[in-house]
Order: sequence, then structure tokens, then C-alpha cells
Amino acid sequence: MTNAFLRAALVALSTALLLSCGGGGSGGGSAALVGTGGTGSVTGSGLGYGSGSPVGGAADGQGGSASGGGSAGTGGDSTGGGGTSTASSGDDGSGVGSGGTGVSTADASGVGGVDGVGSIIVNGVRYNTDTAVLNVEDASALQLGMSAKVTGPFSADFTSGVARRVDSAADLRGTLSSVDLAQGSFVILGTTVTTDDATVWADSSGLAAILPGSTLQVWGLPGAPGVLRATRVEQRGPSAPVLTGTVQNLDPARRTFTIGTFTVDYGTAVLSGSLDGAPLANGTLVRVRGAIALPGRLSATQVQWWYPVPRANATPVQLAGIVTDYAGLGSLRVLNIPVNAASAQVTGGPAGAVGNGVKVEVGGTIANGVLQATKLKIRHVPGTGGPASFTLIGTVGNFSSAASFRVRGQPIDASGPGVVFVNGTAANLGNGVSVNIQGERVVNGVLLATRVSFE
Repeated sequence: MTNAFLRAALVALSTALLLSCGGGGSGGGSAALVGTGGTGSVTGSGLGYGSGSPVGGAADGQGGSASGGGSAGTGGDSTGGGGTSTASSGDDGSGVGSGGTGVSTADASGVGGVDGVGSIIVNGVRYNTDTAVLNVEDASALQLGMSAKVTGPFSADFTSGVARRVDSAADLRGTLSSVDLAQGSFVILGTTVTTDDATVWADSSGLAAILPGSTLQVWGLPGAPGVLRATRVEQRGPSAPVLTGTVQNLDPARRTFTIGTFTVDYGTAVLSGSLDGAPLANGTLVRVRGAIALPGRLSATQVQWWYPVPRANATPVQLAGIVTDYAGLGSLRVLNIPVNAASAQVTGGPAGAVGNGVKVEVGGTIANGVLQATKLKIRHVPGTGGPASFTLIGTVGNFSSAASFRVRGQPIDASGPGVVFVNGTAANLGNGVSVNIQGERVVNGVLLATRVSFE
């Protein structure tokens, strides 16, 4: 009886905290959270989205912390590796909250691109991050379009949740070897990178503006072997390579495998991140860090399981990714996880539009290793597009005009002729004003607003 009372009290407290921080999302604030509890304590403070230095500012070195008063602006780089970003509390947009220890591997998980901040929005789920451990590699702060894994419970209607841990790292880094402007794709380290309407261009107007031979850092979602859908693209100076994709042609004797057209030599690499102790195998999604030894060959220093998702029965999971191995709604894969969406509510387009290469969001629970989806949202059908949307919730800062201000450190332009203002007009914008900003594109690091709601 005592344990049941404590569990009920904890759920009530979590929900109250979520609602008090605006974590209810749209129409889902009172929904019960689903997912098993983490183990270990979680402490810490603040939400963050670094807001001091301009887009593209560097913060080179090991760990890339974003602490205190906003010195780690959007677009910073931490090329030496990752660490746990830290920040002071408050809603000043000055870094990313962190702290705490230990999260159960059986906890609910969400994987996708960051499509909103305030606290953090992944695949439409708005997570409260007040007590979350945040581990960001390859950048100084979490930013729109970065791929991420959120560990923590979320509501049954996929609108709100409480993050216990957020992990994010770059998925591809290397020299641009070819570009196909007609297809909106390019090749780095033998991997074909595709783009869509939701790709965030951090410091350029798009693929046509990228110079041949540039070094790019890409966050994205793995699709078919050797293919990555970009969610964020940044230009970088020469840096150690990062390669993400599906393991193929594994040769344990020679300790090699291929990703796309590149051979990875992992003879001296550290292997990490497997949740269940499973060995490296063909079909495993991995992130490889290393150095190029020969053309077409990567000498790995580290091989990480790519955002591994628990497969225990009844684990709640929500994913964004590219459909592969499609054999009907009852049998497909997203991020290499088997999905049964035969009984899912399909939104964003007709169910018949789902197929290989389509970008979707799916959510449900794991049963016998298969994600039994109750939700499937179509995000992008090749050749036809789809709904692209980013959200920022917070207070206006660095206000110059409707064409130039920031929310959560993200530059905003709300001066376009089609921008809709709710509960006010452009004249009401100013420093300290609470707003909810929505937009569909990020160009040269600036979110082009389509809707501004005054809170």
C-alpha cells in the first residue's frame, strides 16, 4: 500500500512539474505519462539553448560545456569530443540544463531531430528538461535540427514528457566529395546525404551555396545502408571524421566492416553503447570516430551504437526516421527497428503514401522486439514534401526589429509578408516578451517565422 501511494505521488509530482514548466504541449498537458522510471538520482538546473555568441561561434576543445551566461552561442563547435553540458537555471537562454546520475536502460525513449526548444521538442513531444542530464558532443549547445535521443516518460498522446537524459552527437563529418543539386544530395565519406524541406542550414542558404571541398558536419537520420537524411548541416574547418550508418560486410577476423562505400577498420577501436551486451553485427547502426588512413578506408578509434533503444517488452518508444524494408504497414523498419503500424493512426498524408524512403514519426510500445505503433505521422514523401515545422517557446532577446531577434538563443526573422500574429502584432515584439514562434525553414542559421503567438 505504501509503495503504491509513493508511486502515485511521484507520478502526480512529475505531472505537476511538467505543467508548471509549460510542458503540456498542445492539448496534451493532462495526459498520463507512460514509461518506466529511471534509477539513480537526477539533479540539476535550467534549460538551455546558448545565447551569447553569434551563430557559428567556436568553443573548441574537449567536452564543449555551455555554462552560465550564454558564452556558448548557437552554432558553436566542440571538435575534440563530447561531455555533459552544464548551465545555470532560469529562462535566459544561456546554455543547457544538466546534472544528475543514472538512467534505467528500460526507460521510455525517443529518437529524432530536435524540432523545438522550450524545453525540448523531439518528434512533436515537448519534454520538460529541468532535471535532465544533457550530453552534447561536437557542439557547444543543443540546437534545432540536431539528432538526439531523449530518455524519459512521455504521454500516451505523444505531446508531453519529462526528460531524464538527452544525448546528441554529430552523425557525419568530412570533406564534401560530390553534389547533386537536382536531387538535393551530396556525398561525404562514401555516404549519400539527402536533404528535405526540414533540413536546417546553419550557416548557408542551402546546398547550392556550399563550396566544393568544404568540410561539413551533419546531423541526420540513417535510412537505407549508405544513406543519411540530413536534419542539420554546418560548415566546419578540417576535423577528425565521423561516420554513421549500418554495419555491412562484417569481418570479425580482420575486424573490418563497411558503411556505404567506406571500409572501417576497428582493430584498435573502443566499442561502446550496446544496451544489452549484444556483439557488433551486420545491420547494427553505429557512429564511428577515427582518422582516414587510406582513400576509402577509415581507421576507427571508437565505434558507438547509434542512439540504442531498449527492446524490453512494454517499453514506450517514439522515433523519427526513414522507412526501410517496407512490406506493408504491418512490416517495416524505422532506424533499423521493426515496426508494426497496421493498427496505427496515420496522419500527415494517406496511408498509401508510406513506403521505403518516406520520412515518418512512429510511436508505441515494444513487444517481442517489434515496435507496435499506435501513431504514424508522415513527415516527408520524396518528390512531394511534407509538413516541416520548428517551434521555439520563450522570451524575446537581442531584439533589433521583427526581422532580427532571438528566442532561446535562436535567431528569428518574423518580418515576412505571410507571418501570422496571434494575440498581438509585430509592434508588440520586444525584449522580455513571452512568445511561441513557429517556422518551417532555417536558412543561414535564421528561423523564418510563419506564426508568432504572444503568451
